[in-house]
Amino acid sequence: MVLALERRIGKYAVLLSMSTEKDEFIFTLPEHWGTCVGKVGSMDSQKVVAAIETAAKREGIIKSDGYRETHALYHAIMDALSGVTRGQVQLGSVMRTVGLRFAVVRGNPYEEVEEGDWIAVALYGTIGAPVRGSEHETIGLGINHI
Repeated sequence: MVLALERRIGKYAVLLSMSTEKDEFIFTLPEHWGTCVGKVGSMDSQKVVAAIETAAKREGIIKSDGYRETHALYHAIMDALSGVTRGQVQLGSVMRTVGLRFAVVRGNPYEEVEEGDWIAVALYGTIGAPVRGSEHETIGLGINHI
């Protein structure tokens, strides 16, 4: 099993999450990979999970029916949220709020086709007290096999 340098799924997800509509992409995704991007702001981690899951289903990144793909996405989201919240996946209950851009990327990062698809979720934005100006930058990445 060889991880192909030009197929770093996490790198693509992070770059997409940090990009804005004004940015020009300096990379091309490998063929047959799927992506979606969006924004979410909340004091409730459940709302963050729901927004990402809804976007991934709406854009056809994962299937709406069935459990396996949703489960893989959920674990990638939770890993990314853990990075954003520094291991304590709590927001409103500890008086924190987030404003995040997210990117979901699905594809096979390996040279061998039989390794199958993986999913990466990157979150980039701000976290802090629910008072404007009290936030700082944060980033998280989660990658899971499907």
